[in-house]
Amino acid sequence: MSDKDQQQQRDLFESERSLRLLVEGVADYALYMLDPTGMITSWSSGGRRIKGYSPAGIIGQHFSRFYTDVDRANGKPLRALRIAREQGRYEEEGWRVRKDGTFFWASVIIDPIHEDGRLVGFAKITRDITERREAQLKLEQMQKQIAESQKLDALGQLTGGVAHDFNNLLMIISGSLHTLKKAVGDDARSQRALAAIEAAAKRGASLTSQLLTFARRQSVNPQAVDVAERIDGGREVLDAAVGSAVTLEFDTKPGVWPVMVDINEFETAVVNLVINARDAMPGGGVITISARNEPSGAEGGDANEYVALTVADTGSGIAPDVLGKIFDPFFTTKPIGKGTGLGLSQVHGFAHQAGGTIKVASELGRGTAMTMLLPRKHGAPKAEDVSAVAGGGSGLVLLVEDNPDVAAVSTSLLEQLGYTVRRVSNAEAALREIEHDGIDLVFSDIVMPGKMDGLGLARHLKATKPGLPILLTSGYSDAALNVRGDFPILRKPYEIHELSQAIAKLPR
Repeated sequence: MSDKDQQQQRDLFESERSLRLLVEGVADYALYMLDPTGMITSWSSGGRRIKGYSPAGIIGQHFSRFYTDVDRANGKPLRALRIAREQGRYEEEGWRVRKDGTFFWASVIIDPIHEDGRLVGFAKITRDITERREAQLKLEQMQKQIAESQKLDALGQLTGGVAHDFNNLLMIISGSLHTLKKAVGDDARSQRALAAIEAAAKRGASLTSQLLTFARRQSVNPQAVDVAERIDGGREVLDAAVGSAVTLEFDTKPGVWPVMVDINEFETAVVNLVINARDAMPGGGVITISARNEPSGAEGGDANEYVALTVADTGSGIAPDVLGKIFDPFFTTKPIGKGTGLGLSQVHGFAHQAGGTIKVASELGRGTAMTMLLPRKHGAPKAEDVSAVAGGGSGLVLLVEDNPDVAAVSTSLLEQLGYTVRRVSNAEAALREIEHDGIDLVFSDIVMPGKMDGLGLARHLKATKPGLPILLTSGYSDAALNVRGDFPILRKPYEIHELSQAIAKLPR
């Protein structure tokens, strides 16, 4: 053998050695060869690390053993080889199976190997990208949640602004009805017309209340509530709401913690959930209302403690394409005239404004469970004061209201209750009036022009004149979210008896 031939052999040996070392040194990829039928003819250290097989345990086996049972039954392994042979390359991502039976998400490339124009086998590269896939899925989920949050915030700003203006209009309508009823006397036709106006105004107030709750701009009076007691006290109302075709069951665990919520909003949310469950079962079924404690960690790393209130039905379930829309205001799957699409939006807004959230679990044909997670309130609920009732009033009320039409209605209602009224249009004017003695009560709107709003006025007076009773009112206010029970709030629109009761309950 000539020196030249010997050198070529040495070069070939060295090249093969370098290639073998390269293949063996790549631990992040499984690099191996298949014969034309898919039998494994070589194996790398990366294959051992990723799939768990030693060369002796896998060489001579068919590569289809790395596929799931479903993929094998569907002929996916041989289809991959056919595509690689016909198109010159096969590439995909999918589930693969390790030796120990666990699954991983793989990036796979198969290239055909030809020699003298004849197919002699395949080169296969497999990479474990499970972590990358999970990170991508988490990123996509976060992006989806951010987009959903932005959408709901935008809808909240729109609906909150509309409801704010509409509530002032309703305040003028409903507040004037009391005066008109007296003016028309016993005229039956006029009384019927006023009753229709009053019913429409109350319906409008209910709709705007749900809109404001969705927008999380509802002025609330949070207080400690015994969940089990409230649910038990509402059984008759809920039974009447679901009808005879639906069975209502209750499962309240012993020792359920109290929560800090607005009682009216809480009860409205429960009723809305129950009615939504009822409507999902037109042929009848079972609704189960349950309450239990959720200790720390209920929110995946959230250290707070919650009470979970669940309303579950045995209805038709929610389709996946609908699930992401159910909390949108005015979205409904009910026929025209059968629903406003505001029930679940009220529930969503209530839960989040209370500092909690709502979760939905649904399966088509198996029913739906909606769970409100409400933050635990430490300490026992105080007994509700039911002694305050409407009655005649006396004294000088300082009314702080920038809307002249609303101010006129509020003045009329206060005067009908027996109070003398002095009206100013902003907080700065109110402070000047209070410098003079004689003011017995301050009744102020929260949203007002100027450097100080109604809440700022109330806090200033609490510090400088702690004995002066203060009642706030609002139909909508970002500032009202910061009240947190510091001051009583009367929601607009209000009626004369509600105003009387709110004043009677003020600490003196």
